[in-house]
Amino acid sequence: MLKNIINTTVKETLTKELGSKRNVFSLPRLDKVVINYRVNDARESQESLAAATNEIVAITGQKPKLCRAKKAVSSFKVRQGDPLALKVTLRGARMYDFVEKLFNIVLPRLRDFKGLPLNAFDSEGNYNFTIKDQTYFPEINLDKINHIRSIQVTLGITASSKEDSKMLLSTLGLPFEKKENN
Repeated sequence: MLKNIINTTVKETLTKELGSKRNVFSLPRLDKVVINYRVNDARESQESLAAATNEIVAITGQKPKLCRAKKAVSSFKVRQGDPLALKVTLRGARMYDFVEKLFNIVLPRLRDFKGLPLNAFDSEGNYNFTIKDQTYFPEINLDKINHIRSIQVTLGITASSKEDSKMLLSTLGLPFEKKENN
């Protein structure tokens, strides 16, 4: 559904705003979505790691990659090879389904949500934000939750500047926070 909207409405809008002389293939587009799911207690219990894996599979529909510590850091009590987080990279149809669910269901559910910040773009034009609670996703069964975990989402965008990325996300329907004039 979102892919059809992108192919018709969004491309036309971006072409009008960025100039009709611009090549269609140079327009900004959503390339991938990377989801990081930190599991703090994975070192101590395999049950919590299995529960977190089941949660992220329910949210994304894809099996996550287990990220392990590359180095030992004694001040954080982390040994080399300890499991730290789960990571999923979404592309294609799963990416569009996840983004549509994120924009239309999850973000409006957030408490005191006034929009996402405008300063969360990195130097490449990708957008990063964190959802503090995984229970906002409709696939999560609240009876089976043992810990509240945050989900870090990166929207990978192929764009030449931050302004082009912001324009793409605003035409897709990502709610940005409004600047208040004092």
